[in-house]
Amino acid sequence: ERTEVGALTPRIVLAHDGGITTLDSADGSVVGEAELNGYVRLNPAGDGRHVVASASDAFTVYDTGLEAVGHGDHFHYYVQDPALTDMTLEAPLPGHVVPQGERTALFADGTGDITVIDSAVLAEGELSVLEETATEDPHHGVAVPLSDGGMLLTQGTEEERSTVQVLDAEGDLVAETDDCPGVHGEATAQPTESGDVVSLGCENGSVIYRDGEFHKVAIDGDYQRSGNQKGHEESPIVLADHKVEADPAGGIERPTEIALIDTRDATMTTVDLGSEYWFRSLDRGPEGEALVLTADGELNILDPESGEILHEVPVAGEWSEPENWQEAGPMLDVADGTAFVVDPEAQTLTMVDVASGEAYRELELPVVPHEIQVTTGTPSGEYDVAPGTSGGHDDEDDEDHDHEGEGHDHEEGHDH
Repeated sequence: ERTEVGALTPRIVLAHDGGITTLDSADGSVVGEAELNGYVRLNPAGDGRHVVASASDAFTVYDTGLEAVGHGDHFHYYVQDPALTDMTLEAPLPGHVVPQGERTALFADGTGDITVIDSAVLAEGELSVLEETATEDPHHGVAVPLSDGGMLLTQGTEEERSTVQVLDAEGDLVAETDDCPGVHGEATAQPTESGDVVSLGCENGSVIYRDGEFHKVAIDGDYQRSGNQKGHEESPIVLADHKVEADPAGGIERPTEIALIDTRDATMTTVDLGSEYWFRSLDRGPEGEALVLTADGELNILDPESGEILHEVPVAGEWSEPENWQEAGPMLDVADGTAFVVDPEAQTLTMVDVASGEAYRELELPVVPHEIQVTTGTPSGEYDVAPGTSGGHDDEDDEDHDHEGEGHDHEEGHDH
């Protein structure tokens, strides 16, 4: 029961105790609510419209109700009520969800099962499975679909994991490294002529897959962990956290330095922001800007090549990383050229134009969220409408972008 509209407004999807709530970013009005048991995590499905919810030993597709339909040289835009669909995949301990192109890989930590789905047909109500495989043993792992039809994946056990492999489209092993202890988190960067570039976090410096081989990032000392990484398809630099304490006091390291990993030569530089951050603090802007939300309540927007801080934008009150990673804490997501920053303590969301560093809208939230995803209706987030009319803001040089077409950490998993 969709309705045609002149333009799409990004929708803000929030996971909280009891389920999922979706807001219209223009005015903060609630456009959808869905009950879902268990601790809910949110992941981009890869088409700019759907979100994959991880909860209760399953991946479930959530339709945010935005649709852009191509028609010759233009688009038609439609909206409908968001809904939790019946497209569900059983997955004990559902983990990383990684979109790449029109393929999205879902990893079940409890079994090691990897399921690759076709994100392009989700709008048709079809959960089309393109490939099913599994790792040798269950572990907290990740799989990345590659543009040549192959796959990058981790191998390990519940006790330890240090192996990353690349398989070709036929499933044959073409590259492997065992030099990635504690492998966690991944991000895709600007590809080379040879194909995809992927960075992965390890506990002895990151490892990069580029030009068909693995390249190790050199570090000072024996321990350096960048378990949460964010990439951008037009940037060779990967933004990552930077931890150097193998056994931090109290069990939580609270770093103030971030890492900028250059995938071209497998080098790393650090920038000290002077304030701590956590795994939900990192994202990338439409032009590859590095975004870091720090505990002094500021959104830091950096040039990834130079490390220069371009903007420091007050967006939240002062905070510190929660003792439990599942607890609500400040976080952000980027779409349509905007950083959507949540302050759960104040129960507000601030929108910041990434290019200018201007905070242009604040919304009061009806729930206390612990995860956020923002959708625009298209994988790229680009519309054929006049600047500023897509539901974002009215800056003259506004462009419409969506992070779901970029590289992913897709978190790039939790870091606990």
